[in-house]
Amino acid sequence: MIKALLVVDRGSREPEVKQELEEICLIAKRKAGYDSASYCFLEVVPPFIEEGIKRCVDSGADQITVMPYFLYPGMKLKDTVKRTAQIINEQRLRIAIARPLSYHSLMAQLITERIVELKSEKNVDYVDSECDVLLIGHGSSDKNAHDAFVFTANAIRSRFRKVHYCFLELDSPNIEEGIASATSGGPKVLLMMPYFLHKGAHIKRDVLHDIAAALAKHDFREAYLSRHLGVDEKLVDLILERTSEVEKRAGFKSQ
Repeated sequence: MIKALLVVDRGSREPEVKQELEEICLIAKRKAGYDSASYCFLEVVPPFIEEGIKRCVDSGADQITVMPYFLYPGMKLKDTVKRTAQIINEQRLRIAIARPLSYHSLMAQLITERIVELKSEKNVDYVDSECDVLLIGHGSSDKNAHDAFVFTANAIRSRFRKVHYCFLELDSPNIEEGIASATSGGPKVLLMMPYFLHKGAHIKRDVLHDIAAALAKHDFREAYLSRHLGVDEKLVDLILERTSEVEKRAGFKSQ
């Protein structure tokens, strides 16, 4: 059996996104023993899902596991599953589609690690229970995506003084409203974490712009921003947990 892993990302023109996905695939291939591990995009830029699956087939793969690389079970996930299912039906391929990254305790652990890393970097001496955290999500018009994000925010509440959340777009509160709410409660420090997988345009420009405008408006200086999720072996472990689940259900044979 020749096994292939295909990671499906939303899509971005930023070179850092492709670099991160390449690293994720390399780690996954090494840790799980796939014959090939590659990525494709749902939209924005190629390779799209059709090309990604074709590359797997052309490489000789007779078992293909598709990993929707999304933080939320929103519209992008639904589009990925729908398009992949159409290809399965048309070409009669043996493909299994894994669950996304949402609703897993490891995501809360990764957020906490980013916050602890930020405290060390910025020499924040307060213990976690004295720190306020603002979790920044992309935002979606899909309620399922909203609920999954709030679930993750709630999972870290017991560790910090207060945990707030906001969204870049498509949902509320927005970043300005989130920072206004967080700073109105008299925090000693505000530690912000962009809950994004990649260093795309939103992380490089949009989130930074909105944060700077909001902090200036509310005149709060003790606020720091962590790095995004990015490349992390724990994140790969979660991917492989999701793919292992669906491969067992599909009856895929291990090498």
